[in-house]
Amino acid sequence: MSAGAHASAPYYYVPAPSKWPLVGSVAMAFAGFGAVGTVNHQAWGPWALLAGFAILFYMMIGWFGAVAGESEGGQYNERVDSSFRWSMSWFIFSEVMFFAAFFGALFYARSITTPWLGDLDHKQFLWPNFAAAWPNVGPAGTIERFATIGPWPIPTINTALLLASGVTLTIAHHALKDNKRGSLIFWLAATIALGVVFMGLQVMEYAHAYQDLNLKLTSGIFGSTFFLLTGFHGFHVTVGAIMLSVVLFRVIKGHFTPEHHFAFEGAAWYWHFVDVVWLGLYVIVYWL
Repeated sequence: MSAGAHASAPYYYVPAPSKWPLVGSVAMAFAGFGAVGTVNHQAWGPWALLAGFAILFYMMIGWFGAVAGESEGGQYNERVDSSFRWSMSWFIFSEVMFFAAFFGALFYARSITTPWLGDLDHKQFLWPNFAAAWPNVGPAGTIERFATIGPWPIPTINTALLLASGVTLTIAHHALKDNKRGSLIFWLAATIALGVVFMGLQVMEYAHAYQDLNLKLTSGIFGSTFFLLTGFHGFHVTVGAIMLSVVLFRVIKGHFTPEHHFAFEGAAWYWHFVDVVWLGLYVIVYWL
C-alpha cells in the first residue's frame, strides 16, 4: 500500500482462478529437463533450460505483480497477512530440508562411506593403493587430479560480504519501521550491491577452480558436492537479490507503510536464511 494510507479489507480475500501456477509448472518442467539435458551434453538441453528460466521470469513478473496490486488495493487483512507469513515460513523450511539433503550427502560420503571403503580388502573389492582420504580421486585413472579451494581469500571475503549484508538489511528494516524512506532506500540498495559483489567473486572462484585447479563438477564426489552446494547457494543469493530489487522498486514507488510491509519482511527472511546457509558452507566445505 502506498505510504500514508492502508485500508484493511473487512473480509478474507480469495483470488479468482489464476493461470500463474500452471505457467510456473511449465517453467519448472522446461528447466528441469533442460538441466538434465545440459549436464548430459545434449544439444537441446541449454535451449530448454533457457526457455524454462524465461517462462519462470514471466511468471514471477505476472504473479508477483498481481499480488502487489491486490495488496496496494487494500484487498488483504490481518488473516491474509498471517497466511502469507505461514506460507513463507513453510517455504523456507522446505529450503532448509533442501540444503540438509546436500549437507547430508557430503557428510555420508566423507565421514561414513570413505572410511568404510578404507576397511575393505582393496585388492579384492576396490583397487590397489586405495587411501581412505578426503578428497578422493576415485579409481585410479578415472578422475583427473585436482586441487581444492581453501577458505582464503575469496570464501572469507564473501563471508564478510554476506554478514555485512545482513546488517545493512536490518538497518533498512528499522528505517522502514521508522518511516525513513531515504535511509531505507540507501541501505536496501547497499544490501543488493553486497549480494551482487558476492556473486561476482563466486564467478571468479569458479573460473579459478576450472582453469587453475582442475576442480570441476566431474571431479568425483568432492567436485559434485562442492559445486552443487556452492552453486545452489549462489542461485539462492541471485534469487534473493532479485527479490530485494523488486522490494526496492516498490519502495521507490511509495509502497509499504511502517505497519504493513510483509513483502519486505518475507524477502528479508529469505536473505537471512541464505546468510546462515553460507556460514555452514564456509565452515564445512572450505575449512573442514
